[in-house]
Amino acid sequence: MAHSITRIGQEARDNHVTKTAELATNLFIDPATNQPNVKGLILAGSADFKTKLSESGRFDPHLQAKILKVVDISYGGEEGFNQAIKMSQEILFNVKFIQEQHLLGKYFEEVNQDTGKYVVGILIVYENLEINRYVLKNSKTDEIFVKQLNEEEENNESNFRDPVTSDKLEIQEKMSLLEWLADEYKSFGCTLEFVTNKSQEGSQFCRGFGGIGGILRYQLDMRSFDEFADDEVEEDAEVYDVGEAEDDSE
Repeated sequence: MAHSITRIGQEARDNHVTKTAELATNLFIDPATNQPNVKGLILAGSADFKTKLSESGRFDPHLQAKILKVVDISYGGEEGFNQAIKMSQEILFNVKFIQEQHLLGKYFEEVNQDTGKYVVGILIVYENLEINRYVLKNSKTDEIFVKQLNEEEENNESNFRDPVTSDKLEIQEKMSLLEWLADEYKSFGCTLEFVTNKSQEGSQFCRGFGGIGGILRYQLDMRSFDEFADDEVEEDAEVYDVGEAEDDSE
């Protein structure tokens, strides 16, 4: 009888391994490409089931290669999930760190080679960017100005005056540029990547490029946009100011 119970228990565990492996394949393997749709996996559990799953021949080998860490947790459900995240913080940070270095390395390569492919496509933003986006209006002319200002620029009253008439501008809208980008980036047909300043590349990106940059899918002559902007400003009566650097160049 004891042998029979043990055999039944073993069969139940094997069936559970099979079902879990199948579920992982359904969730994390793209059927169109037969490739993982995740960058990494953390296996967590309170018994040896997680180890058996990872070592099982039924576990997709593509997913096997994506296992970053196997951790022992004391709880199930959401509490266990949170515990697994906490226990995996170091490995998760290392993955983000490496991805950040690779992404910014590609960005600096485009800049150094002067390819003209470093404006939009993949939008790269420092995760603690302290810049606010303002929509300002001249109530006398109904002209709209859109500005992105840091704390120092916000304390400069001239940024809230019409550059031509010196009229004081009304604040129509103010929000964090990070929030605005998170809401709007898809409308520009690009992807959004947040980076830290903890790597050498991230620190250079924040110091040298103000914490915002991007990589184009193809090369563009940015001078054509300057000509287009000059033609359109008068027609649309709308001005976009993204910083003093552009003001000096006009």
